[in-house]
Amino acid sequence: MRIMLDRSLMRPVKYALLATLTALASPTYAAWPERPVTVIVPFAPGGITDILARMIAEDLQDALKQTFVIENVTGASGLIATQRAARAQPDGYTLYFTTLSQIVIAPLTQKMDVDPIKAFRPVSVVGTSPFIITIRESFPAHTLSEFIAEVKAKPDRYNFASAGIGTLTHLSSAVLLKGAGIDMVHVPYRGVAPALAALLGGQADMLAASPVETRPYLDSGKLKFVAVTGEQRTKSFPNVPSVKEALPDAQPVVTWNGIVAPVNTPRDVIDILSNEIMAAEKSPEFRERLDKIGVDPVVQTPEEFAKLIAQDARQWHDAIAALGLQVQ
Repeated sequence: MRIMLDRSLMRPVKYALLATLTALASPTYAAWPERPVTVIVPFAPGGITDILARMIAEDLQDALKQTFVIENVTGASGLIATQRAARAQPDGYTLYFTTLSQIVIAPLTQKMDVDPIKAFRPVSVVGTSPFIITIRESFPAHTLSEFIAEVKAKPDRYNFASAGIGTLTHLSSAVLLKGAGIDMVHVPYRGVAPALAALLGGQADMLAASPVETRPYLDSGKLKFVAVTGEQRTKSFPNVPSVKEALPDAQPVVTWNGIVAPVNTPRDVIDILSNEIMAAEKSPEFRERLDKIGVDPVVQTPEEFAKLIAQDARQWHDAIAALGLQVQ
């Protein structure tokens, strides 16, 4: 007996099978990365962000058996790097290793063609760190309280250096000055290195910089370390008091460094990166390397990182408004 099949009934089955075969033949990101990955860094080599980017790139290379290339894109306080990374193909082969400043602060202090919060997909925080308040060796003070008293007694005489307008080296100093009720002249430089050189040379009186940049001078006698901007003292600088020890109501300033990707980067690529970074963060060896440069490890999922960014955006929106800063 012959059974005749209705062709109209076969048509949906035919198309369903075709769709399945097409999906199986389509490229998948399960094998990612199949070629070198570029990691854009918005600062010159040698700073904390560059050092951390190279550390995590090394771990990702070992874990994923592929080359991760660091590309330092400097200029405009990170704006050029942010725009380049945001406009990259969202295929997992361009990542952005950046800081709170480029993602959260920049839209509040600069005119930008892109909105970093909308343009990127969070992957993982690598570490957090406070800033170190340093003053020149010849400054007539040894503690934060003495420093505040001296500046208050001689308004407009002293200046502070920064890595540029709107950077966290600028804002962390501005937050401190407002909390202490004092004023200093702001002298922005094109990066931390020239700002630090000005402090060492006596052209600047104060600088807030990261542990990486300041640590080499801790025991040199060339700078005075008067405070850290976090909630409490850090393990790396146990003898340097927190700002809150002299100013209990001071707003703590802590930055993060982490990886984001262009917003439409596939979720499985984000998950691969996040899982490998979290595994590295749990490693005693990696934690020890972070500790040596004054950075606290952070283990966060992409969703937790997104919540951190949203929280920081609210906090700094209010803080920058209170400081009276305007978009440049």
